[in-house]
Amino acid sequence: MKREDKIKLVESLTEKINATPHFYLADISDLNAQDTSDLRRACYKSNIELQVVKNTLLKKALEQSEKNVEEIYQALVNNTSIMFSEVGNGPAKLIKEFRKKKKEKPLLKAAYVEESVYIGDEQLEVLANIKSKDELIGDIVALLQSPVKNVVSALQSGGQTLVGVLKTLSEKES
Repeated sequence: MKREDKIKLVESLTEKINATPHFYLADISDLNAQDTSDLRRACYKSNIELQVVKNTLLKKALEQSEKNVEEIYQALVNNTSIMFSEVGNGPAKLIKEFRKKKKEKPLLKAAYVEESVYIGDEQLEVLANIKSKDELIGDIVALLQSPVKNVVSALQSGGQTLVGVLKTLSEKES
């Protein structure tokens, strides 16, 4: 790869890192061509961009980025793929689901989610359980609707009780 191409690639990676709120570093080595193709398809369906990068170029892009990710440098060994996502837990869920069908790969090397750095494959479960922004909004809406539903239900049942009492009283008088 020529020097100019490397510079362009680093600039492109830096832009993506700055523009994307979450990214994961994974090791997808040892996956055969079919498994790699399946992983890429799964990423595409989940709106996750998967890119294989050289560690030295990725480190330069991370250094030039606006994000504070020095802790990730230790994970830049062996083969590295970067997964860019708008949803924080998306790649973690995808990796877990992919592992159910395939082997023990891809391995999570590191992740930058919600302005925090996670190192190591043992963090995969934690990352998969992080709620996305949309999930949190849904939970809040459900919590806000619950008291309103209770009040409406109480008013409706109270109205029916009142109608029953009035009907009983009118029948007694007759």
